[in-house]
Amino acid sequence: MQNVILKGKLHRVTVTGNDLHYEGSISIDRSLLELAGIHEFEKVEVYNINTGERFETYAIASKAGSGVVALNGAAARKAMKGDLLIVCSYVMLSSDELGTYTPAVIKVDENNTPLR
Repeated sequence: MQNVILKGKLHRVTVTGNDLHYEGSISIDRSLLELAGIHEFEKVEVYNINTGERFETYAIASKAGSGVVALNGAAARKAMKGDLLIVCSYVMLSSDELGTYTPAVIKVDENNTPLR
C-alpha cells in the first residue's frame, strides 16, 4: 500500500510580494526550498494562516538568501503581502518505508530566515 506523507514544510513564511501578471506559481528563496527538500517546479500545497485559504501551485526558486516568498499569476489573489503561509510538499511511501522516514520541517522568523 502507498501512503501520501508530508515530505517538506515551510512553516509561517511571510509573503513578500505578488505579481498577478506573471505566468503562475510561488517564488521561494532557493535556500528555503533546498532546506525543505522542495524541488523547483514541484507541486506544493499552500495554506494561508491569515485567511484559511488553501490552494495548489508549483514552486519556483528565487535568489538564495533573499527571503522572497511571492505569489504569481492567479495565486497572487490568494494572499496579500505580509500574510503568513505554510507551504507543503508530499511524497508517496510504502508502509515499509514509514518507520524510518522523517519529513523536513523548516520554521522561519518574520524575515523568512530559517530558525535553527
